[in-house]
Amino acid sequence: MSQNSPCLWSQLPQSISAPCDRYKHACCSHDGNVYILGGRDNGTLRDFWRYSVVRNEWTELSSIGETAPEEVEAHSMVAHEGFIYVFGGTLDSAYTSLRCPLWVFDIAKQKWVHCPRKASGPQSPMPTNRKGHSAVVGGSSMLVYGGFVDIKGSSQEFWSLDFDTMVWSLLTGLQQGSLSPGPRHSHSAMVYQSCMYLFGGLKGLREQRDFWKWNPASYTWSSLKTKSGPSKLIGHSAVAYKDSMLLFGGGESLNYPKNCLWRYNFSTHTWWQINTMPGSSSPDKIHHCCIGLGPNYTAETTSICSEANPKLHYEKFRPFKNKCFPAPLTFLGSEGAIELQTFTLDKCHLKNLSHATELDKSDLLEKTVHRDGSCLTFENKAFSKDGSCTEEELLEGEDEDVSQHLPDLLLVLGGRPCLGLNPLSVWQMTLSES
Repeated sequence: MSQNSPCLWSQLPQSISAPCDRYKHACCSHDGNVYILGGRDNGTLRDFWRYSVVRNEWTELSSIGETAPEEVEAHSMVAHEGFIYVFGGTLDSAYTSLRCPLWVFDIAKQKWVHCPRKASGPQSPMPTNRKGHSAVVGGSSMLVYGGFVDIKGSSQEFWSLDFDTMVWSLLTGLQQGSLSPGPRHSHSAMVYQSCMYLFGGLKGLREQRDFWKWNPASYTWSSLKTKSGPSKLIGHSAVAYKDSMLLFGGGESLNYPKNCLWRYNFSTHTWWQINTMPGSSSPDKIHHCCIGLGPNYTAETTSICSEANPKLHYEKFRPFKNKCFPAPLTFLGSEGAIELQTFTLDKCHLKNLSHATELDKSDLLEKTVHRDGSCLTFENKAFSKDGSCTEEELLEGEDEDVSQHLPDLLLVLGGRPCLGLNPLSVWQMTLSES
């Protein structure tokens, strides 16, 4: 994608069975499903939901019981090898200061389970409750940075949780050199090629726009200085996409959310702002969640085709072959029209596709037409290995295979400004190809 390639934004309508709109919640993805927990509307929430991107359908999951989290906000949530790990975000009290606020959800069993501590003893160090921290998966560990810790304010603690042993390690005193991001909360963090990248946030009451890299091989932080890039931001989000980081939204304060989408290229070490297609507008959001889905978003790549099962990507039925590209429209007048459709594949679509004579040629073309005589075209092809499949095979593969081969898209869920008691705000962003 060139620096001039635009993107398309569209809002996905949600049913009344969707969760209410919120901010300071947490999300993660697993096998094409998005999980969302807690956050705030008029108060702190504790509901837990699963969103099927293929069906555009929400399912409420259990959020009660001894092993489930209580009301949480500004917490973190990551998925790793079939489990979801939730950390922090509880209301501060004498009770919360005496324990580690960590909860584990078994995705296969669809229930909260007791958090194992295989090798940790009673004196093992563990982080206390915090809000506005960041948590990312690096290898077989969860890396947690900073956060707002009760009356202590912004923290610079850097923790690692080993998923194999469930033992916490404090990395703050182990890192080499004196450079570090320092006390920080309401920042963003993501992982690219085993390194963790951190941007912006609050140092106490001061907004930041600094950019940092953690190298686990050398246990060092380094400051990444560039001449351009985003301004001071809090409450924004960042995800990995191809050889880049995408950074969206946030603002300098809660009352002034932004809608800028930035891209940082790790190869050229440059920032540029991504423009939107004419007729498309991105939402102003702060304290939202961003989830990248599709083969070019790092979180999904490893689950699609791993070394342990390298044939998975080719031998199973692949319902989607997606392309997104600007295309000139010579047959339209100057006025044009705007038509937005979403990526959905329900049983009706599958039934229609099963009666097609050649699935490789049965394209679902969805176009957004603009007054400047161009459009963004989505080309989704349903096909099987031998070029034909039955309706039963299509429906059988819907839950597992369709979700694993979604087209590349970025979802923005919730955030301020909220819609009150209305269903959660969900936006879809697709980058065009040059």
